[in-house]
Amino acid sequence: MDKQHAVYTLSNECHDCYKCIRSCPVKAIKIENGHASVIPEKCIACGNCVITCPANAKRVRVDIDRAKNLLNSKKEVFVSLAPSWSGVFEYNSEKMISILKRLGFKEISETALGAQEVSIKTAEILNNAGKGLFISSACPVIVDYIRLYHPEFVDCITHIGSPAMTHAKMLKERYGDDIGIVFIGPCIGKKNEADYSDLIDVALTFEELKIWINDMIPDISAVDIAANAKFVPSNAYEGALYPIDGGMNETIKKIGVRKDIQLINISGIYEFSRAIDELKPENIQKTIFIEALSCEGGCIAGPCNSTRKPGLSIVSDILSNIKEREFIPKKPATVVEYAIQPKKVVQSQHSLEEILKALKKIGKHSVDDELNCGGCGYATCRDLAKALLDGDAETAMCTSYMRKIAMRKAAAMVRCMPAAIVMVDNEMNIIEANDAFMKMFTGDMYEIFKARPDGLVGAAIERIVDFADIFRTILKSGKDLHKERYSVNNKLYDINAFTIEPNEIVGAVITDVTQTEYTREKIAQKAHEVISKNISIVQEIACLLGEHMVETETLLSSIANDYDDNDDDEDETNKEQQ
Repeated sequence: MDKQHAVYTLSNECHDCYKCIRSCPVKAIKIENGHASVIPEKCIACGNCVITCPANAKRVRVDIDRAKNLLNSKKEVFVSLAPSWSGVFEYNSEKMISILKRLGFKEISETALGAQEVSIKTAEILNNAGKGLFISSACPVIVDYIRLYHPEFVDCITHIGSPAMTHAKMLKERYGDDIGIVFIGPCIGKKNEADYSDLIDVALTFEELKIWINDMIPDISAVDIAANAKFVPSNAYEGALYPIDGGMNETIKKIGVRKDIQLINISGIYEFSRAIDELKPENIQKTIFIEALSCEGGCIAGPCNSTRKPGLSIVSDILSNIKEREFIPKKPATVVEYAIQPKKVVQSQHSLEEILKALKKIGKHSVDDELNCGGCGYATCRDLAKALLDGDAETAMCTSYMRKIAMRKAAAMVRCMPAAIVMVDNEMNIIEANDAFMKMFTGDMYEIFKARPDGLVGAAIERIVDFADIFRTILKSGKDLHKERYSVNNKLYDINAFTIEPNEIVGAVITDVTQTEYTREKIAQKAHEVISKNISIVQEIACLLGEHMVETETLLSSIANDYDDNDDDEDETNKEQQ
């Protein structure tokens, strides 16, 4: 089953800042849907993206479980401990060995033993060599960088295994081929080396080791010193200089090489890239050896050194633990023959026409438009265009283009809004004003200002409107203001003024409500008139109804009285007849 690449991305944590692209020396990053992901076949595991990612979205593969499985499956598992450990951990060697044994390891050995063998073999190669360029094989990141991006220098790499590989072979030769070996150091690249080497089973970083220790041993002080708490098969000597910039060359000098051999140390992938750029190996007329390390300052500055100690303190601690030996052999006891195979990353070739077409997608229509600002992570706009063509980038990565798009959208919205809009700086000068504002406040000068490319930009707001104090107040206070039906020169304005940049820029949206208010007042007046008239009519009706009721009542009363009188007369007549 294929292993996960040594470096990967947690997509949900990625905030599309493109910092990883800027820091990646080989641009092994693909941007898709705004998220960055590592391109494994291009990655050299230098760890720059891991160090620089502000969101901690770039992660290093954790191999603690693989190491635990190895402990369960192998009878004996040895640790190959990188020499920089003494500058990172606060323990002495006996305590460090005891802690590692507590985790389940059989024995602990120093990778520096393998470094010593590599130095002896390298010195032998150089002393027997003619003119030419030689590059150390100690750093797996440098080896991968050459293998993938400068295969013309593959033959310049000394064809011997790294100190870790050599040390692993030493341990297997002494303790048996069936032992397991776990390398522990500050390097991510060692994970790749372990993946394609059959000598190292697992490579852990110092960070992983600290996590493992914290999980398994809550109280370090309770760890007793183990019996025979010593490095096996012996302590290392000058090989412990390897993690320091120039340390390998120091060991070679101790061994001794011809005076005409030039020993040069280069730390940092960018420095190494510049050193070999445009260099033709066949043109070298001297014997030159380059101790090449990808991390500036050497392995002590590895991406997973897991310490905040000052670099000077780390170097000092390492130097304090180095032991000198009286005699250094001239012949190595162990050598790993290492044939490095080139695997060049093929860069797509794009025509000028394709590149120019891609540039237009990010608003670069001429050479003057190519700012080469590096905001996208690429050195030039054309590099971004090539990445777009390769499918490794997106147009949204161009910050200047996206800013222009945003400004155009904002300008279009401002321009088309019916309300007057104006923005004023802290010197009370207009920095933006739309057409509606010019129409509303420039009067007869409107056509003149409209003809200007910048319109009212640069004009003093006090010379345009009679309520400039509103802007001055907001600039001082920072508080927004809303003036409803604000009266100025027989006009009524609805003014919403607000802060854009505190004490720097304010804006306002202004609506002329004069006609609206006049219409509202006219409607209200008409309504009042109608109501008054209706009230009068109702009153008249009421009055009329009142008069008619009185007349009716009088008439009915009269009729009723007459009726009563007639009844009385009839009664008298009837009595007389009887």
